[in-house]
Amino acid sequence: MAPPLTAALRRHLLLPRLRSPLPPAPNDDGELTSFVRHISQASSAASSPKDALAYLLSSSFRPSPASPSLLVRALWELRRDPEAAALALRWGDECSATSGAEGTESLPAEAWHLAIWAAGRAGRFDLAWAAVRRMLRRGVLTRRAMVILMERYAAVNEVNKAVKTFDAMERFKVEADQTVFYSLLRALCKSKNIEDAEELLLTRKKFFPLTAEGFNIILDGWCNIFTDVVEVKRVWREMSNCCITPDGTSYTLMVCCFSKVGNLFDTLRLYDEMKKKGWTPGIVVYNSLVYVLTRENCMKDAKNVLSKIADEGLQPDVETYNSIIVPLCESYKLDEARKIMEDMIMKGIVPTISTYHAFLKQEGIDETLQLLKKMKEDGCGPSSDTFLMLIDKFIQLNESGNALRVWNEMRRYDLRPAYVHYMAVIQGLVKHGCVPRALEYYDEMKLNGFASDPILDKEFKTFLLANRDHWRGAGKYNLIPQRGKHFTRRTRMP
Repeated sequence: MAPPLTAALRRHLLLPRLRSPLPPAPNDDGELTSFVRHISQASSAASSPKDALAYLLSSSFRPSPASPSLLVRALWELRRDPEAAALALRWGDECSATSGAEGTESLPAEAWHLAIWAAGRAGRFDLAWAAVRRMLRRGVLTRRAMVILMERYAAVNEVNKAVKTFDAMERFKVEADQTVFYSLLRALCKSKNIEDAEELLLTRKKFFPLTAEGFNIILDGWCNIFTDVVEVKRVWREMSNCCITPDGTSYTLMVCCFSKVGNLFDTLRLYDEMKKKGWTPGIVVYNSLVYVLTRENCMKDAKNVLSKIADEGLQPDVETYNSIIVPLCESYKLDEARKIMEDMIMKGIVPTISTYHAFLKQEGIDETLQLLKKMKEDGCGPSSDTFLMLIDKFIQLNESGNALRVWNEMRRYDLRPAYVHYMAVIQGLVKHGCVPRALEYYDEMKLNGFASDPILDKEFKTFLLANRDHWRGAGKYNLIPQRGKHFTRRTRMP
């Protein structure tokens, strides 16, 4: 019997992530702040990293950087300053090495990994490799450290360097086994280099025999990164050509992919084939069935699947109900969607922000404002993404006035507009001919410290030069409406 698919998916598909350390305890806040400030000052004041380290080693600063917990938290705080993070790591390493005889703990692997990740994330691979070599000298180099380097190279589309890092592992006395190889493939797929990952899988088959798990990584890329059905079918055929039997994870990926694009026939066909092969569908598969059946207007069948989930010993979750609510909302069947949501709440399942977003995408302005209040009452947002979605929606509907009403609502929910919110409003107002009002928001955006946009700068400059003799009233950009190339019929917004 196949293992539960939820566990299989976690084991085969989830990309390994660097977990952020826990935030410092309240009693450590002052200590951490002082520690980080001391490192930052040394990094910026010294003429070279060597001088900065010498200064830190000669200082009588306490607490010691060899404290594992403090160092890890400091590295997390310094993650946007790779040079300071590298300095903190070296300081901690030197203190740990010189105090080792006194029983001081050696640096935890998490500290090394975090410093390498921060350096790679900032594109400072020289610092990342320096940390790797230091780990090698200390005899503490791990596979995870090398995998982080591969992931960072893949994230910036340096495919060849990611592969070379994998090939260099043996020289660094770290075993490059199949688990690490699959981590490399996942990193390449996550960065949308799926073709390179597949080529690597096939060309290295002498060293790493082809398996369903390896092909599942490629399938996951085409199913979830791009959702390219043509490529998914091709990889499925390639598995057969290579005499690789699909496993439960393979079928789960295929069912989810065809469901996502609304292909009811292939979704049901693969579901039936999966069961015939002896693989037990998990909740992810049933959620996909519910979604595609609802989307294709087979509501009765969708409800039958919903009932069958309990018969299979599974528990419907919020994603199950969202799989019904979302397509109903997309089909403007809001009353049916509300009934499903009420049924979900009665069964003790709490809606998520995705549930509310499904309704918000279709509701008018009055219903939208009511839903935002409901979300707040239920402790389910709204978030900055909620407001960005709503602004974009009303701009696309040519309802700039409603977009600005949503904008004003943000402040009532203690959310500060970000750059993307300003740009959505400004570009929308310009698109609909409300250039003077857009100028006001553009000035506000720059006053709040956001960078200007060269294209908008040029457009606004042209507009202001063409209209410099037509200001009126108290408003900074309040224009007398005129007909002409650079004028709009409507210059004021409600």
